[in-house]
Amino acid sequence: MQKLVIAVGLAIAATTALPAAAQTGAVAVSSTPGKVQVADTIKVSATITAIDAKTRDVTLKTTDGKEAVVTAGPAVKNFDKLKVGDKVDMQYVEALTLELKKGGGLVVQRTDKAGAAAAKPGEQPAGAVGREVTVVADVVGVDAATQTITLRGPQRTVDLRVRDPEQFKRIAKGDQVEATFVQAVAIAVEPAAKK
Repeated sequence: MQKLVIAVGLAIAATTALPAAAQTGAVAVSSTPGKVQVADTIKVSATITAIDAKTRDVTLKTTDGKEAVVTAGPAVKNFDKLKVGDKVDMQYVEALTLELKKGGGLVVQRTDKAGAAAAKPGEQPAGAVGREVTVVADVVGVDAATQTITLRGPQRTVDLRVRDPEQFKRIAKGDQVEATFVQAVAIAVEPAAKK
């Protein structure tokens, strides 16, 4: 079957509106000296049971029979290509990487990157969206009793508990932490099986 990708407006609404029982996911954690990565993936499968073209509402029914209505925002191009019976597979990913920068030296800042793509007029519904936020913060305090570090970033100061004693002992006042947060959404739609 031909797979199509639909824009994120439908994906975000659907992953938050569909019941948790209909969602499957996995959390992956990796750690190396001075670096920790955590990624969470949520997968949702559903079938389109109704479409209201006027309001752009799409009713999705999961494999366990739960239904949710999501609105396909303006980012969903070629909305008219969606059909009742189409199968929708959504995947939403969030990932966070924290990396220790010994001795500092980087500019304390926040950078945001975003990307999006959409189908051309007349093509099957298609689109993709993602964003990445990177923050560099100074380590301005280290509390061994609570295994907490204080980070001062470009917009605020936060306390962060470091649960891994091996990672904690590597951190000193004057170091920096670079945090990168990534979100991405993808939706694949398979046309309904022909009768």
